[in-house]
Amino acid sequence: MDAVPRTAPLRRRLLVTIAGITAVAVLLLIVPLAVAVQRLYRSEAQTKLERDATRVAATAPDDEARHPRPIRLPEGLNERLRVGIYGIDGRRLTGEGPPYSRAAAQASDGRLHQRDEHGRLVVTAPIPSDEGVTSAARVSMPERVVARRIERAWWVMAAFALLIIGLAAFVARYQSRRLARPLERLTLAAQALGDGDFTVRAQSSGVLEADEAGRALEVTARRLGSMLDRERAFSADVSHQLRTPLTGLLLGLESALERPGADLAAAVRTAVRRGEHLRDIIDDLLSLARDAGPNRERLDVPGMLEELRRRPSDGRPLEVAARGPLPEVHASASAVRQILGVLLDNAQAHGAGRVTVEASDIGGGLAIDVSDEGPGVTEAEDIFARRHSGGEGEGGRDGGHGIGLALARALAEAEGGRLVLRRPSPPIFTLLLPASDPASDEGA
Repeated sequence: MDAVPRTAPLRRRLLVTIAGITAVAVLLLIVPLAVAVQRLYRSEAQTKLERDATRVAATAPDDEARHPRPIRLPEGLNERLRVGIYGIDGRRLTGEGPPYSRAAAQASDGRLHQRDEHGRLVVTAPIPSDEGVTSAARVSMPERVVARRIERAWWVMAAFALLIIGLAAFVARYQSRRLARPLERLTLAAQALGDGDFTVRAQSSGVLEADEAGRALEVTARRLGSMLDRERAFSADVSHQLRTPLTGLLLGLESALERPGADLAAAVRTAVRRGEHLRDIIDDLLSLARDAGPNRERLDVPGMLEELRRRPSDGRPLEVAARGPLPEVHASASAVRQILGVLLDNAQAHGAGRVTVEASDIGGGLAIDVSDEGPGVTEAEDIFARRHSGGEGEGGRDGGHGIGLALARALAEAEGGRLVLRRPSPPIFTLLLPASDPASDEGA
């Protein structure tokens, strides 16, 4: 069996992805900014040196090359600066600085020059005289001063970057928990559903996709639960629905075998007809057990009434009629057939006299009445309660009507209709089905 590949949890993926993207974005922003800050601080330091060198050159004597002497510095110069006067050959004449400066030698062209010499930033400015440029003012400052300032700025930017990445990681953790928690709850609900718990409910999470998946899981759980309940009740319903026609078939055959001179051919034909009826019942029950919802096909009411006229009976008269034009109804033919079969079996087993089936339009719906001339039931008796008959069998007088009427009412409600006892004595059972909506029919 192939091993299931291990995958990272959603929380970790979201956390790593969001934090990683934020870190890359911060780096892409911080690195160019750090370079720009370095250039800015260095350029700023050089600009100040150029200003100070120009001030020193403006105040220095123009004959310093012929008569070197100590210089008087302008007020306000930085104490970290080193100031010296150099000849155009690059040699120091007076002041502070190295004995030789290449930057000072370059000042002979009459322009400012910048260089890095001996770990210091250097700027030289020419000192004009009547004889041209004969000397230059050299001003320098330690490079570490600018470097420390740049480093402080970089540390601030690094701390700011770490703060942003930390906030992004915090937000990513919160979002990952918010997005992963509904999926984890859905996983637990799916596992519970797999263990047979059809009452699972997914909590609302505020995440549209997760909530829709939760609602779909709830619908699936309800449908599976309903389907399982129908499967569990199917055996009981089958035993009830098959007992009466099967008993009639067997009794007919046994009676024909035991009576001398009985018409065996007629008995066989009756048995075949009852067997076909039994087959139809089995087909209907199987169809209903596998059906996940109401069938919205048009119900052939006249055809169903004709089937009832051909239904085998126990010798009691059966009258089937339709009053006036009947409304169009959409319902499961198998369900309606079983409902009417239960009512006819009940009338034949517990009633007396003529059995009448009458269909009529009641305005907005179809009503099918099933009645007989028997004593009926007492008003206090709950004839629609689901219970099994006693030892006397389906036709016994144990005061109950078995599982049939409960099944019939459940089938009627599943089709959007109702099954009611309109009159207790003589009994009239009425199946009510809503008429089809013409607008919805046209849309379909």
